[in-house]
This record gives sequence, C-alpha cells and structure tokens, in this order.
Amino acid sequence: MISVVILGAGNVATHLYKAFKTTENVNVLQWYNRNIEAISSFKNEVDITDNLSQLAEADVYIVSVSDDAVKGLTKKLPFENRLVVHTSGTVKISDIDKKHHKGVFYPLQSFSKSAKLDFANVPICIEAITSEDYHLLKDMAIAIGSPTKKVNSDQRKVLHLAAVFVNNFTNQLYRVAHEITESEGAEFDLLKPLILETAKKVQDLSPYMAQTGPAKRDDKKTLDKHTKLLTNPHHKDIYDLLTKSIQHTHGRKKL
Repeated sequence: MISVVILGAGNVATHLYKAFKTTENVNVLQWYNRNIEAISSFKNEVDITDNLSQLAEADVYIVSVSDDAVKGLTKKLPFENRLVVHTSGTVKISDIDKKHHKGVFYPLQSFSKSAKLDFANVPICIEAITSEDYHLLKDMAIAIGSPTKKVNSDQRKVLHLAAVFVNNFTNQLYRVAHEITESEGAEFDLLKPLILETAKKVQDLSPYMAQTGPAKRDDKKTLDKHTKLLTNPHHKDIYDLLTKSIQHTHGRKKL
C-alpha cells in the first residue's frame, strides 16, 4: 500500500484524489490546502488540513499547485528526505527543494473538475532521481490504470507546449467555429461528428497525412469566399494565419 498526501485543491489534485480513492493500492492519508474551505466537502472522507506543520508521514507527497507556487511550497515543507513530486508539465524536477527526494508525476491530459475522467486514457509522465522512487511512482500510476512513460524535464516541457496546441488552441478554434455558426443561426452540433472523426483519424495517420481542405489544395476561389464571409477581423486573422501555415507545410506558399 502506497501512502499519499496531496497538497493543493485544483483540478488535477481533485481528479487524482478521486482516482486514488477507487484503488486498493494507494491510500490518501491527508489532503492539504492553504484555503481549507476548498476541500471542506471531503472532510468526511479524508483528513484535511491547512497547516503544513500537521502533515502526516507518507510515502509520497504530491504537490499539485500552480507552477509558480511549486518551488516555494516544497521549500516550506517541514521535513526532509521524503519523496516530494509535482504534477506540472513545465516545472523542472530541480525546482523541488533540495532537501527532498524529488520526482514528477505529470498526467498528460486536460482536467476540468466537473468532467469525469478515465485514467486509463491519461498517460502519466514520470521522472525521478532514483530507480526506487521511479518504480514507486510507476506503481502509483498503474494502481489507477494509467499508462506510464519515463520523461525527463526537457521532454516534458515540449510535450506540455505541444499539448497547448492540440488542446487549448484547438478548443479555442471550436469556440470560433461556434461563433461563426451562431452568426447565421446554423447548428454547431452538426460539426461534432467531424470533430470526432478528425481526432480519430490522427490515431492512425500522421497529422501531415491527415490534412485536407482548401488551404492544402490551394483552392483560391474557396479561400476567397471564406475570407469574405468572415466579418469578425479576429476570425479573419486566425483563418489567414492557419491557411498560410497549412500552405507552407504542404509546399504551396512560403510564410
């Protein structure tokens, strides 16, 4: 049984807590947050605290706070030589205070508190200083059904950057598409099968091979019609930028 203390009350911390609670191999001893009200709804399930001096002794301390807070919080922890890991995609393992055993337990996924999540679809990127700590973190990931991958800090930061493109930026494009359909009373829901098919396609094809559309074909008439339809200058800028990017990738035009 792996004993765990969670520090932080954001989306990642909440999902990890819920996942650990479903397994017999991980025991969440305690949950810390500086604002205890944020975790008060769990007080009948787990010991909660807002006092660092009252932290329980555990095998792993999972620091799941904002990136800027990781370094400072690990420095404030009132113990040393215990395994302290963070869950960030951009914070280096070396940012954890030197008095601790260090590790990273980074779930590569988008987290929303209200959305259910199957950790079988959440790869955990693991980094640790020692082999013993690595295998402990791997066992912790396996316990919640997650696939694991050994990923160093340099690899993790580019994965996080790429994740912003495939998730955050893509979702913003969904929002733009929603605004465009709303402008003429068309139904955004009609695009949902296309969204799913696009995501499905890159499971088997490279993004390069999966690309279709007027920009790749250099269909000037269609591109011109689309540009004239876009009355929002912001939408037009996005359309022009992505069109040029696709054309550059597929040898149509230079950026």
